[in-house]
Amino acid sequence: MARKSSVERANQMTGGFATARKNIIIQFGNKDRNTEDILKQIKEDVLSRGLSDSDFENVDIYVKPEEHKVFYVVNGNINGSIDF
Repeated sequence: MARKSSVERANQMTGGFATARKNIIIQFGNKDRNTEDILKQIKEDVLSRGLSDSDFENVDIYVKPEEHKVFYVVNGNINGSIDF
């Protein structure tokens, strides 16, 4: 029991899963998209509309690969989409 607690404490201190580097790939048909690339494209699209980087509070993302689109809502009122 003491060993398990020590491991749990060590994971909490170093982060474990919460701070582990993650790479998420969405696949559909013959296409692969990395979530980091999707987020970067969304950010660029929203910034091109006049929102500044510090204005981002909340970003909801809906991946619809069957439509070849990624839809997003920023701060509850800025809607848009990018190609999947």
